[in-house]
Amino acid sequence: MILLKKDEDFKYNYFMENKISRSKIELFTECPKCFYMDVKLGVKRPSIPGYTLNSAVDELLKKEFDILREKRESHELMKKYNIDAVPFQHEKLDEWRHNFTGVRMKHSSGITVFGAVDDLWINSKGEIHVVDYKSTSTSDEISLDSEYKQGYKRQAEIYQYLMENNGFKVSKTAYFVFANAQKNLEKFDSTLTFEMQIIPYEGDNSWVDSRISQIVKVMESFEIPLPSDSCKYCNYIHEYNNKSTTQPSLF
Repeated sequence: MILLKKDEDFKYNYFMENKISRSKIELFTECPKCFYMDVKLGVKRPSIPGYTLNSAVDELLKKEFDILREKRESHELMKKYNIDAVPFQHEKLDEWRHNFTGVRMKHSSGITVFGAVDDLWINSKGEIHVVDYKSTSTSDEISLDSEYKQGYKRQAEIYQYLMENNGFKVSKTAYFVFANAQKNLEKFDSTLTFEMQIIPYEGDNSWVDSRISQIVKVMESFEIPLPSDSCKYCNYIHEYNNKSTTQPSLF
């Protein structure tokens, strides 16, 4: 474990602004060292291209559900899956959807936690369902069982936690709306055809509060935490340092 000097001139003040996003909580969950390097020292993981097609599908789905939100009507897809709910209408919805504002709450540690939801539905019992839009293109059965989709579940649970701490009655059932682009058509014709599917998920956000407390404790320390065993970024650096004899060591 690396110990920093207490007078270290930290390059990045994200955490010092006393706020933490849903995505940074996920980063900490994936690898405490990568989180610390990013948030406290300003050393980020290598970036990847943005998912522009996914973003386009998200935006169009929001517009589609917003039409029904105004009418307080259920979507045909919701009816297909016998979901007793309609899109939730609220004056702060646009704020809650915005990446840099999102749904916010003050944690007991004093830090502000926030995250931007895709959508919220409300059922006949007055319970809020967290809804997340996902885009993919696969011939396999869509499920939430694969390893990388565990982050989807944590994402929904954090949103449930945030809504609960804003005083809303929140259902444990979250919904993932999957848009699956079909690849078995004869030709493109400048059109992507999607098969739509809703997958319910029973969330358990009991871990979120303690995870935030862990993050605060780590960020108040001058010790860089150990990496996660499964972190491909840290494992790459480890392999490089072990195999390289002529190049300088990476942190």
